[in-house]
Amino acid sequence: METLLSGLVGIFFAGALYLMMSKHIVRVLLGVVILGNAVNLLLFTTGRLTREVPPIIAAGADTLSAGAANPLPQALILTAIVISFSFFCFLLVLTYRAYQDLGTDDTDEMRVAEPKGEPLPPMGY
Repeated sequence: METLLSGLVGIFFAGALYLMMSKHIVRVLLGVVILGNAVNLLLFTTGRLTREVPPIIAAGADTLSAGAANPLPQALILTAIVISFSFFCFLLVLTYRAYQDLGTDDTDEMRVAEPKGEPLPPMGY
């Protein structure tokens, strides 16, 4: 199962990098989301995937048994999901405002576009 998920992580990373190299800002945002999911899946895969032994410390024991899944990556993933969702919402609002002001979502055109209603800067130094 870990081999299958490792391949899926690689596909997610490749797709995220492909989307993040795009000129359109919406594709870049989707790439960031997929990259976050790839990292979460990578953390989940490194924590062992077993259904036989739950990550619960038995009565009278001080540590987990050797075959149990590691609960730390699962806790990290829960935190990362909340942080990545709030980061995505912030980037989405920022992109929407940039689109409203500049009238484009192409990053090359955003560099030379002036916000609507603002005068051009003086040409002299």
